[in-house]
Amino acid sequence: MNFDLENMSLKELRDLHKAVGRQIDGFEARKREQAMTAAQKAAEEHGFSLKDLLTNGKAPKAAVAPKYANPDNTSETWTGRGRQPRWVKDHLTAGGTVDDLLIQ
Repeated sequence: MNFDLENMSLKELRDLHKAVGRQIDGFEARKREQAMTAAQKAAEEHGFSLKDLLTNGKAPKAAVAPKYANPDNTSETWTGRGRQPRWVKDHLTAGGTVDDLLIQ
């Protein structure tokens, strides 16, 4: 595809510029869609869905609701799992119990 850019009018050049810009913008989206279709087809050929392969057949873990809250700042919460936040440690050091921090 050869274009004689020297002999094109300004309007033709601008139209060509817009068309090229649209093609560049859509190129990656088209390639991504082609790859997704090919991956889905390959997964189905082996008896799987693409989602099963990507999640390893496991459902995503649900978020755990907070169980404890900082009485001085109720926006700070803790589920009771993992490391204790500093405000929990400070409360325990001051002689309090974890049960004092339970969300009612």
